[in-house]
Amino acid sequence: MASNSEGFSTRAIHAGQDPLQWTHCSVIPPIVMSTTFRQDAPAEHRGFEYGRSGNPTRKVLETCLSALEDGKHGFVFSSGLGASTVITCLLDSEDHIVSGDDIYGGTNRYFQKCLSKQNIAVTFVDATDIKNILNGINPNTKMVWLESPTNPLLKLVDIKEATEAIKKINSSIIVVVDNTFLTSYFQLPLNLGADIVVYSLTKYMNGHSDIIMGAAITNNDDLAAKIGFLQNAMGIVPSPFDCAMVNRSLKTLELRMQQHMKNGLAIAKFLEKHALVEKVMHPYLPSHPQYKLALKQSSGHSGMVSFYLKGDSQKFLKSLKLFTLAESLGGYESLAELPSIMTHASVPEEAREKLGITNQLIRLSVGLESEKDLIDDLDQALKACQ
Repeated sequence: MASNSEGFSTRAIHAGQDPLQWTHCSVIPPIVMSTTFRQDAPAEHRGFEYGRSGNPTRKVLETCLSALEDGKHGFVFSSGLGASTVITCLLDSEDHIVSGDDIYGGTNRYFQKCLSKQNIAVTFVDATDIKNILNGINPNTKMVWLESPTNPLLKLVDIKEATEAIKKINSSIIVVVDNTFLTSYFQLPLNLGADIVVYSLTKYMNGHSDIIMGAAITNNDDLAAKIGFLQNAMGIVPSPFDCAMVNRSLKTLELRMQQHMKNGLAIAKFLEKHALVEKVMHPYLPSHPQYKLALKQSSGHSGMVSFYLKGDSQKFLKSLKLFTLAESLGGYESLAELPSIMTHASVPEEAREKLGITNQLIRLSVGLESEKDLIDDLDQALKACQ
């Protein structure tokens, strides 16, 4: 078992992977497909009884994720929104959530279209100003939901200061941070005071655009017991095969994130100097309004870059050759999309306009291709959209 004092890749490769946990000492954890497990006597089992309640392959992944997050308890789910569903089921009817206003479109839709039917209200605020978060807190507020960097505008929230301020008002409020854009390699929300960190593992953590999965990690024993109960009771669990695939992918996470950052920052610098680009959003550009916070709160940035285009966005996207026009992010391949009519189309039009999610806003997920080839592709597409 790797300890949290060891390096990131050491933990990614060894945490939860001990061959001695299997009688056959397999170096690579086996994919255990069984849905049921033999018991020594009625209600006496050896850690596993039914696949929904627990699975050896899933346990390996959850242990590894916890170690990478400096967390105690990890849980995986069949999707990122599945993880969000379980986390919000920690709340009761008539409870209230304060959420950042610039969040993943699917989360926004879930909050507005699904939670409302459970009589749970959500107030959306610009969480970059902590005063807005605090002003949104009501007597029945039980959860604050944050993304940093935000999706798709790449704004930052000071997680440590926000959490400390929230807890001063009410220490029982659960602070959740969606860390999908940065992963535990670049940012550790639990160490910054968050109660739960949530992921779409579909994105960078898996990194190969072939698995849909979510996760929640916490250091809070009481929250862990409740999440574990809900994971079993609601049945929002991933398959053993999918767990094995993500567990495999974590072994190269450090290397992949380093290359994503290198390529992403190079492209951000290229775009910032281009005549057909109005504005570039990347937290590690000195021009970013929260550049100093980025340096303080994280150790790097992923391949996510957003920018406002001066030319025809449709022509630009159709002219790309290496960048694929597609939703999602975090894979080894480079993607480009138009959030206003793709990933964030479910966000109400008025809210999109207020946030600045216009038809000129392009979101890039910069992959692992050669830097020069990616820049050349963007350059030719920019020239084609004049």
